[in-house]
Amino acid sequence: MGSSAATDIDGSGGGMEFTDPLELLAVVSRDFASSLDLDVAMARGLTRIVHNLGAEAGSLFLVEPDGRRLACRACVGPVDIAGLYLEPGQGIVGQCVEHNAGEIVRNVEGDPRFHRAVDQETGFKTLSVICAPMTVQDAPIGAVQVLNKRVGGLFGFQDLNTLKVLAHSMGLAIRNARLAAQVVEQERMRRELELASEIQRSLLPKPGPAGSPVIGLNVPAREVSGDFFDYFPFDDGRIYFCLGDVSGKGMDAALLMAKASSLFRALGKTLREPGRLLGRLNAEICETASGGRFITMVIGIYDPRSGVVRMANAGHEPPLLFHRDGSMVDLPATAPPIGIARGVVPGDLFPEQEFGLDGGTLYVFTDGVTEGRMPDGSMLDIKGVTRILGRTAQVPTLALLETVRDMLCRDGAELRDDLTLLAVDDSGPRAARGDRLAVLPQRQDGTPPGEPLLSLRLPALPARLKLIRAAIGEAARSCGCSPKVVHDVVMAVDEACQNVIRHAYPDGAAGDVGVAAFGDGSKLIFDVRDYSPVPVDIAKIQPRDLDDLRPGGLGTHLIREVMDEVAFLQPARGAGNLLRMTKMLG
Repeated sequence: MGSSAATDIDGSGGGMEFTDPLELLAVVSRDFASSLDLDVAMARGLTRIVHNLGAEAGSLFLVEPDGRRLACRACVGPVDIAGLYLEPGQGIVGQCVEHNAGEIVRNVEGDPRFHRAVDQETGFKTLSVICAPMTVQDAPIGAVQVLNKRVGGLFGFQDLNTLKVLAHSMGLAIRNARLAAQVVEQERMRRELELASEIQRSLLPKPGPAGSPVIGLNVPAREVSGDFFDYFPFDDGRIYFCLGDVSGKGMDAALLMAKASSLFRALGKTLREPGRLLGRLNAEICETASGGRFITMVIGIYDPRSGVVRMANAGHEPPLLFHRDGSMVDLPATAPPIGIARGVVPGDLFPEQEFGLDGGTLYVFTDGVTEGRMPDGSMLDIKGVTRILGRTAQVPTLALLETVRDMLCRDGAELRDDLTLLAVDDSGPRAARGDRLAVLPQRQDGTPPGEPLLSLRLPALPARLKLIRAAIGEAARSCGCSPKVVHDVVMAVDEACQNVIRHAYPDGAAGDVGVAAFGDGSKLIFDVRDYSPVPVDIAKIQPRDLDDLRPGGLGTHLIREVMDEVAFLQPARGAGNLLRMTKMLG
């Protein structure tokens, strides 16, 4: 019943005969201890047993990991049955394992338990069998069976007792070998997790120089993290930043984190609109993400020259803005997380908001911070976070982030979720701006950098559009724009003002329209705003399909065709809605 007969299978003494069963036990145990290959050790031990019991053949069956079958893992004799499977309780071997009892059958013809199919398929003739279970602490490992006594007549109880002792020893050795293999596998996985953690840490941005306005920290709850943050500067000094939190934990969340982080850095080099970048990220993640994973994420651009932040929030915890006077406002999400489905926001343009820091600090963090546990077992929650970060005017920003980290990562404390915090601190850049704040006070109100060209606030009436068109045309000409560019921007701003007149004030209520223009030599920026207490419904002013030929709604196509950047923002001061349009020059 095996490819190797009862002889020495590798020249190591498998054919040696032992008169003392204890000596045979010692040799078989040594074989298992010295071999690095469990299959070789089982074959060698089975060969010694078959030879020393004077048998014709033998086989060793192991219980499959799922416990559903028995598999032949080693055999000795004239035929090879390695790989044969038996169902639980099938044959003498199955009965031996099921009842954890040795079996001796001197004549298989009269035993209904005997599984005759093997003999019928192989042509081998089984006459008698002894079988002993391999069990460790009542856990079945398998069984060893020996067939057809060739020397000395029939198998006796001494043969069975010898086989029991040897089978028990082999079972213990097999169990130990498996445990050792598990330890090796666990060590391999531990090392791979360490490497994955190192790679993840390398994706985080390198700490900037002392006084850098954007800083962050990340503490994974496990070896790898589903949180991430990143930031990098543009040539003009502005800084792109992001912070995200992948749903769930484990390696799959960490891999999605790595993808999202890499996409932010790669796409952000050219897509300098946070809302549009979130739309691209959402499309990319939706193509490949599986298992219901999604990402809450904040993306923003900070300009140290003005202290203005332009930001989009996709389903994330509200960032906190602490002003220099100690007051605080939160900035709730204006869109759902990314990775759920394409088209969750119209046109894949996530809403943006723009505001001035004016020497204050913006904090963005994951829910691992608010849900972190205090020494008494209570959650830190948003009140605790606010209490700590509220000292931002008196304590350095990095020290505040480290205070939160140290409080939740104290000795012996187990993190339930990853901790990630990011801060945009405008105190240093504001001091460096100095008296330029007096020259450009609009920076404190969230208006764009550049020379103010005009600022109008008029009743939202069609009769005022002629005045607005004339002012916009003059502002564009003063910046050296060609007649075509002047015409295009006048038409785009006119369309935006018409939208205010039509949609901003419900039921024909009276209201104003505000128009402002700024230029810095490289671009023109136009702000059109209303003062309505009702937030704009972006879906109502999205462009229709060009094939849908009915009146209205095509003006927004004109705006996006003419302007290089278009964003719906929240005004920095007061109620209302703001549309910012940018036209690049040159």
